[in-house]
Amino acid sequence: MEVLFEQLHEYVETHNWKALQQSLAHMREIDVAEFIESLPLELTPLIYRTLEKDVAAEIFANLSNEEQEQLINAITDQELQHLMKGLMIDDAVDILGELPANIVNRILRHTSPRARYLINQFLLYPEFSAGSIMTAEFVQLKKEMTVKQAIDHIRRVGENKETIYTCYVTTQNRKLEGIISVRTLLLSTDETTLSDIMEPDFISVTTTDDQEEVATLFRRYDLLSIPVVDHENRLVGIITVDDIIDVIEEENTEDFEKMSAMLPSDKPYLKTGVFTLAKNRIMWLMVLLISGMITGGILARYEDAFLVLPILVSFIPMLTDTGGNAGGQSSTLVIRGMAVNEISMKDLATVLWKEVRVAFLVGFVLSFFTALRVYLMGYGIMVALTVGIALYATVIMAKTIGGVLPMIAKGAKMDPAIMAAPLITTIVDAFSLLLYFTIAKYLLNI
Repeated sequence: MEVLFEQLHEYVETHNWKALQQSLAHMREIDVAEFIESLPLELTPLIYRTLEKDVAAEIFANLSNEEQEQLINAITDQELQHLMKGLMIDDAVDILGELPANIVNRILRHTSPRARYLINQFLLYPEFSAGSIMTAEFVQLKKEMTVKQAIDHIRRVGENKETIYTCYVTTQNRKLEGIISVRTLLLSTDETTLSDIMEPDFISVTTTDDQEEVATLFRRYDLLSIPVVDHENRLVGIITVDDIIDVIEEENTEDFEKMSAMLPSDKPYLKTGVFTLAKNRIMWLMVLLISGMITGGILARYEDAFLVLPILVSFIPMLTDTGGNAGGQSSTLVIRGMAVNEISMKDLATVLWKEVRVAFLVGFVLSFFTALRVYLMGYGIMVALTVGIALYATVIMAKTIGGVLPMIAKGAKMDPAIMAAPLITTIVDAFSLLLYFTIAKYLLNI
């Protein structure tokens, strides 16, 4: 792809538009969009006009918001009308949700009345709901149809639909009665009626369902599409697997950002300004900074212990780092398990018991090795015993906290991802120091 892009850039630099057009005609739409984004923004309208009209709309849908805005400002009203005619409704809704109001108004003025009505309806649904990501381009059939009639109907209307692999059997009032696949139609005789071969037991979602719940259904049942109904079971749209892949990517990105102690961003890294990046990071860094001051307060409280036995200070980084790593391991596994619905709130006791047992095994190995090493370094049996016991207690405490806190966050209607390594580490640091100096106080009499 890099070699191809170099060749395409050469065509642009030498103004060889005919060769560029021929090369772009043999590329996939997503790759063409990526190539356009690699060029200076002012060249977007020029390159867009070299595209074939049949694929121009799909390429436009894959461009970034900045590229789309630049292009809409540059093309004529007639070109804009043709562009909107080629866009799927769900793509149009996604695009309009990110553009300035003046551009949205211009787009809607050059959109057909039916498409404008559907777009306005879709924009009313809550953000991140099933209704906000569905499309209205699907095939509807009636149960009285024969297989031959159904196939003829699909041939007439299927070209402009998002997918035809699954069709939806509805009543005159659009109430969903069943689903039927094209495979079933092709393997049935022409005279068979759809009521005999449709699947009346189907999985559907409502317009207000959260998109994460929809993604879970796709993953659980290996779906290619899912019908979206209103609260009266009337079919209003469908969600296809390509849209759910985008949702899963967005949700995973959001979780990764939260797990790294950052506020989520809806823009790619290279498209996000320095001020925005700093704003997204500073809040959690400030929270962790203030939390870290607690650790400093604990150290100041046991300052006399350092004066009596200065060697105790040298083991603090090892103790806190190991505790943070142990807690981070547990929290990461639990957060991931909750994200893919392997773990739920009813599993709290099971998770706690499992993490405690893991901590006992891991802690014993780590503490034995550490105590032996401290003893062999010549610090004495009591110092070695103090460090070993403190590490053992720290690992048990860290893994317990790391395993339980994400579930507590979930129970409190918070995102479990915030209870990831940075916050767990800060919490564990404070408790590990308290354990360390408490044990040292009793074993070493300081």
